[in-house]
Amino acid sequence: MRGQVAQALRNTAIGLTGAGATFGDVLRLTFYVTQWAPEKITEFMAGVEQVAVEIGLPVPMPPASLIGVDYLFEPDVLVEVEATAILD
Repeated sequence: MRGQVAQALRNTAIGLTGAGATFGDVLRLTFYVTQWAPEKITEFMAGVEQVAVEIGLPVPMPPASLIGVDYLFEPDVLVEVEATAILD
């Protein structure tokens, strides 16, 4: 979980950069996590903390939602991130 959260956020940073944006432009984040259970929050947040400085994730983070899902597009994928950003 930790590694996939970190990589999903790295991938989001790459996508933002491609659009000329940064996490400073993000209005909200939505995380989709397979088989979510509250006891997974420690491992989830460890993944966020692992890359926060590297990707320029501000503190406090943009508003975020975490949605538990049964599965994502591939069986081994545990986390997907959706970012909504506004550029002038």
